[in-house]
Amino acid sequence: MASFELGNVIYLILLLAMVLTWFVAQNRQSLSKIVQQVLAWGLIFIGVVAAIGVWDDIRQTLRPTQSVITATGQIEVPRAQDGHYYLTLQVNDKPIEFLVDTGASEMVLTAADAERAGLQLDDLIYSGRALTANGEVRTARVKLDSVELGDVLDQGVTAWVNEGEMEQSLLGMGYLRRWNRIEISDNALVLTR
Repeated sequence: MASFELGNVIYLILLLAMVLTWFVAQNRQSLSKIVQQVLAWGLIFIGVVAAIGVWDDIRQTLRPTQSVITATGQIEVPRAQDGHYYLTLQVNDKPIEFLVDTGASEMVLTAADAERAGLQLDDLIYSGRALTANGEVRTARVKLDSVELGDVLDQGVTAWVNEGEMEQSLLGMGYLRRWNRIEISDNALVLTR
């Protein structure tokens, strides 16, 4: 730890000690109640830290990830708690999570996911239109260098970037029709190439 950082830590400890001393002096008649409140807030803090520590496990339970079955050349996607199927694809070597949407005609990226995939949003031409549940939005057609799902690599994949607000990128039929077979069986979406 640098001497500058050590000085800051010492300063903060002294400041905290002074504030605590003032607080205890002001509230010495109700000290037992203060101790109870400090313990309650301490337990809340520990609970929040514990929840953050196990958040990945909780998220995995709520939204399980796909499993790749290489022997049969299939991708099996378990159904999430919300009833949808989610796939994480490597788009231009960046992991992007998609909601599988057979009602969407194309692969549609949110602006944030398009940026994560290395696309320059300022260079896009939003000449397309799409009708969504939230009304009409402008879209920009893009070519993705690479899209990987498990061992399957597709290059030059056409996608659309949505200019409007979108919570999740959509994996529509433009990408799904590249697979030979799509089926839902035992609460899982199975893709076979």
